[in-house]
Amino acid sequence: MPDMSDHATDPATEVFVAHRNLLFTVAYEMLGSAADAEDVFQETWLRWAGVDREQVRDERAYLVRITTRQALNRLRTLKRRKESYVGSWLPEPLLTAPDVAADAELAESVSMALMYVLETLAPTERAVFVLREVFDVGYDEIAEAVGKSPAAVRQIAHRARRHVDARRPRQTVPAGEARHALEACRRALETGDPQGLLDVLAPDVVFVGDGGGVKRAALRPVVGAEKILRFLVGGLGRIGGAVTAEASLVNGNPALVVRLDGELDGVLALRIEGGRVTGLYYVRNPEKLTRVGTETPLTLR
Repeated sequence: MPDMSDHATDPATEVFVAHRNLLFTVAYEMLGSAADAEDVFQETWLRWAGVDREQVRDERAYLVRITTRQALNRLRTLKRRKESYVGSWLPEPLLTAPDVAADAELAESVSMALMYVLETLAPTERAVFVLREVFDVGYDEIAEAVGKSPAAVRQIAHRARRHVDARRPRQTVPAGEARHALEACRRALETGDPQGLLDVLAPDVVFVGDGGGVKRAALRPVVGAEKILRFLVGGLGRIGGAVTAEASLVNGNPALVVRLDGELDGVLALRIEGGRVTGLYYVRNPEKLTRVGTETPLTLR
């Protein structure tokens, strides 16, 4: 994020700094990329620095509107980039503090499972969904941000909500249940014994891997517990090296940070429904693993 230490007494900077975590969160949820969210944050700052603040009635809303416009432009560019991406594209995982996990609404909105679903929306649909469903922005304000009429925004919001609701996890998972599933995954990866993991996998579980063409990963989602066990446990075995998996909070939810011979290999996030793991998301692309060493602050407010 931009260094604003030289502007500490500037009122415009003080307002911007007060909303910095919110603006980054808006951009990240729209883009699924921390690097691109940082660029949007920088662009928002540059535009905000030139604004006549006497003409601004609601500073928070104004900043969110700038961020949305910049993120929407970046999202369209990113969509073209994803079309040539090797294999599946997963969001960039972020190491997050316990306060993110404690906020159920925030933790769900940035979960790898929901962020992956958001990837199936068109750019404007994603922007409208994020602003309305996650940040509770009014339709008129969203309309101004995305360049649509309020009536059109309502239709887009309804369509996006229906699309996401058909694919998102349907229940809150008790912490103990999540830890049990995570521990089963950890033991399977570290020992190569798949039985414990098989016990917690749903029969139709889906595994999505993201290597970005740099590291080995499934080019398409793998469906079915037995196939996933062979690919995940066996695959790491073929790579070689001692596997360690550390439980961590990633995107506000329990996940495993996986290392081979002490070197960071990837982040494995889980989707759990009805006591079983229904989704596994493994990010191995090194370009997406720069945010798992330091916590990234996120907020809805």
